[in-house]
Amino acid sequence: MAAVNQRSSCEAVNSVLTRIGDKWSVLIVMMLANGPQRFNELKRRIGSISQRMLTLTLRGLERDGLVKRTVFPTIPPRVDYELTDLGQSLRQPIEALGHWAFDNYACIAKARDSFDKAAKKQGVRKP
Repeated sequence: MAAVNQRSSCEAVNSVLTRIGDKWSVLIVMMLANGPQRFNELKRRIGSISQRMLTLTLRGLERDGLVKRTVFPTIPPRVDYELTDLGQSLRQPIEALGHWAFDNYACIAKARDSFDKAAKKQGVRKP
């Protein structure tokens, strides 16, 4: 029974990490941290994301309860996206991970360089 609970716990964690583990979700959460934004404003600020990818990512974040989509009945319709309370609660862990990455980047770059040099000597391609 414990193995079943452990497996279902791992599956639950994996499903959440799959959503927030991609670069677009993290970036969008941080972009929305300071308040609601329109779709085109997000697209312009991110720059390198396609319209389709932004749409899919926002839809996934909305489905998971992290982002709220509000449509205003104007012509043309105005759509704003903002973090929910759950989405706001994700800011701190993301910021902590970002700080960790920044603080440890030099060590990681050094390890990558060592690994790549050793792999090159052995004729192995980079992962």
